[in-house]
Amino acid sequence: MNKNNEKIELDALKSKIVELGRIPVHVAIIMDGNGRWAKKMGLPIKEGHAAGVRTVKKTVKIAREMKIKVLTLYTFSRQNWKRSAQEVAALMSILSSSAIREVEELYREGVGVRISGDLAGLPALQRKAMGMIVKRTADRKELILNLALNYGGRDEIIRATKTIAEEVAAGRLAPAEIDGETIEKNLYTAGLPDPDLLIRTSGEMRVSNFLLWQSAYSEFYVTETLWPDFDHAEFCKALLEFAGRDRRFGGRKAV
Repeated sequence: MNKNNEKIELDALKSKIVELGRIPVHVAIIMDGNGRWAKKMGLPIKEGHAAGVRTVKKTVKIAREMKIKVLTLYTFSRQNWKRSAQEVAALMSILSSSAIREVEELYREGVGVRISGDLAGLPALQRKAMGMIVKRTADRKELILNLALNYGGRDEIIRATKTIAEEVAAGRLAPAEIDGETIEKNLYTAGLPDPDLLIRTSGEMRVSNFLLWQSAYSEFYVTETLWPDFDHAEFCKALLEFAGRDRRFGGRKAV
């Protein structure tokens, strides 16, 4: 398909989504397939991750265009430390260099960066880079780019539980007062809406310890497309699928 036809297809997808009038407020993405993409292209795995960063930039752009308010990206999981030292080093290098390179453009585009995860567990250089980009874009509100970094869903819930237990032990909170709101305000994502749509690339059919509490009523969309190939049209196909779904949140319409 040539560029002109691609633009026509993309414009048609955007128009249909706008016509349906159901844009998700919060989209979360499990960005999977960088390694397989690199292998398919005959490239080192670090080139797959570099290509994945370019896709992140494109995805932020289309999310802004479609008026999505929060975009959460599964950037680096607690389990990713189990990968080879060489791959982890490449990922950390890409993380810090991307933050430094992109921060001013994100600021100009109204994108505020937020981190969900254990930053204390990152190397000093990456902690500094993440702190810098969060601070620089703190007042940007057009799109919140929430990076799930050194993140694990179970660890997040354990962390919240410990904090609540400390409040109870200190006498500042009664056990009977603990409810869903108590849990939510102690999660990394406190203050953010739950994801309406959770996308996973590369065809894998699992949540991989991602947003376990927050995704209770998220709509899931899985595509075989590897993350580096996930373009604007693929993103809009996911949005169109979401727009056509009947969200009942556990209820049922009267018949």
